[in-house]
Amino acid sequence: MTAAPRPRRRDTPPPRTGASETEVLRGFLDYLRASVAAKVEGAPDPEARTAHVPSGTNLLGLLHHLAFVERATFLGKRVTDWQATFHAAPEDGVAEVVARYREAVAEANAVLDGCADLGAPLPRARPDKPSPSVRWALTHLIEETGRHAGHADILREQIDGSTGR
Repeated sequence: MTAAPRPRRRDTPPPRTGASETEVLRGFLDYLRASVAAKVEGAPDPEARTAHVPSGTNLLGLLHHLAFVERATFLGKRVTDWQATFHAAPEDGVAEVVARYREAVAEANAVLDGCADLGAPLPRARPDKPSPSVRWALTHLIEETGRHAGHADILREQIDGSTGR
């Protein structure tokens, strides 16, 4: 007897962006943002918050964390307990966390839209800490989002067999 085929999503290839450094960096970040949100969107609610690995990592927590990373990096929001950002509130479902992540991305993009110079510091209100350059922030978010998108790939496959971007 053979196993039933697993649900698959069509794999989305990397973006074809413009030629400028800004277009490439923002294009890849937006690609990864869409990929990680798609991994969480539509996941069954109880399983999305269930840890499927010994570290306790769960699908909903990853996206919740990434919303905090977006706001901390691009808006200068202070986070005092990064570990806590990996846990969505019990009353938050998949739809709420996905919506909050997309809102954080839109707020970050609004800041980025006003940044013409990748070498300039991010324009954010955090006088106690110097702002990183726009280039550094974009590169960091590509790395952070890509890393967690890979985690989300594995977790989503463990939940319902769904694969692809």
